[in-house]
Amino acid sequence: MSHSTPELTVIKAGTGVLTKSSDGSLDRAALVHLVSAIAGLMNAGHRCLFVSSGAVGSGVSAFGLSEYPKETATRQACAAVGQARLMQTYSSLFSNFDITVAQVLLTAADLGTPERAQYVSDTFRRLLMEPHILPIINENDSVAVEELKFGDNDMLSVRVAKLAGASRVILLTSVDGLLDPETQELIPEVGNIDEVFKHVRDDKGRFSMGGMASKLSAIKFAVEAGIETHIAHGRHPERLAEIVSGTGTSTRFRAAIAP
Repeated sequence: MSHSTPELTVIKAGTGVLTKSSDGSLDRAALVHLVSAIAGLMNAGHRCLFVSSGAVGSGVSAFGLSEYPKETATRQACAAVGQARLMQTYSSLFSNFDITVAQVLLTAADLGTPERAQYVSDTFRRLLMEPHILPIINENDSVAVEELKFGDNDMLSVRVAKLAGASRVILLTSVDGLLDPETQELIPEVGNIDEVFKHVRDDKGRFSMGGMASKLSAIKFAVEAGIETHIAHGRHPERLAEIVSGTGTSTRFRAAIAP
C-alpha cells in the first residue's frame, strides 16, 4: 500500500451498542457520541468504513413490539423500516461534520463469486477516494434469509475488510474487550487466537445476535488475512482515536504474519 493512501479502518457497531437494552429501540445519545468519534477520525485524515447493525432494532418500535422479533417475516419487515430510519439518522448526524453517508447493503451472495465481489470492491474503492464520504454497510436484512447470510455483522465486517484492503478492524461491543474469565480483567493483547476460544462463554443479550464465540470466529478470519483486529467498548467511542494510534483500551488481536 502506498504511503500516499492513508490506511483503512473498518469500524463495526453492534446492536447492543446502538440500541437501548430496555426495548431494543435506537439509542440516539449513543449514536451522537459514536458519530462524533468517527467524524473526528475522518476529519483527521483517516479512511473509514462503518458497518452498522441496528436496522431491526430501529424498526421495532414502528411495529409496537416490546422485543426483538423471532419470526423471519416480521424481523425482515422491521429491518426494512428500520434501515431507512437508521440511515436518515446517520445522514443528519454526520452532516453536522460535513460528512456525506453512502449506504451499501450486502448479502453473502454479493461476495460469493469473484466477479460479484469485484463489483463491490470497485464501489468501495471509488467511495473511499472521497475524503468526506463515509460508506455505511449493513447486511441486507429485509431480503437475506439464512442461506444468504454472513452469519452476523462481525463476519460481514471482516469479509469487507479483506475485500477493501483494510489494515484494521475495530469491533465495538458492550464490553471493554476480551475479559479473563477468572479475574474479569481486560486482556490487552492476543497473539494466538486459538488459545482464546476456550475462554468463551455464551453472552448473547436479548437484542444482540452474535455472542463472543461468533466474534472470535470472525476475528480468526481477519487475523489470518493479515488484518489487526480489536474488540472495544462502543459506549466509549472517544477511545477510537487512541486505538487507531496504537494505544487506547481494547483487546488487540495481532495480525498473523504471512508464511
